[in-house]
Amino acid sequence: MNNHVKETRKGCTPLKVYCLSEEKEQIKRQADAAGMSVAAYLRALGLGYEIQGILDYQSVDDLARVNADLGRLGGLLKLWLTNDERIMKFGPVRVRAIVLHVLAKIGRNQDELRKIIGMIVP
Repeated sequence: MNNHVKETRKGCTPLKVYCLSEEKEQIKRQADAAGMSVAAYLRALGLGYEIQGILDYQSVDDLARVNADLGRLGGLLKLWLTNDERIMKFGPVRVRAIVLHVLAKIGRNQDELRKIIGMIVP
């Protein structure tokens, strides 16, 4: 039989770290953001592991919203570029102005997507 017993952390001596209450709260927030307990977070940092944070679900919702807006704007642009009879009643000058406005809005939405992605992925 194998008499080798695996050592667990439960029976080991804990490390004690003194910190200010503000520091403690900041460490707790960062551990929560990473989806880890404070002990697991500090152990991983101390052992040199890279901390992978969890996604911010509000940012994911923002991405989905902006992406849906881009899809709708793309559909409108496609409609206008196919010379659909429904839009011909506006006249070429008005249609051109609308298309340019939609293109500008698409550009703004793309910028917003980049900004949100930049907040999620460092």
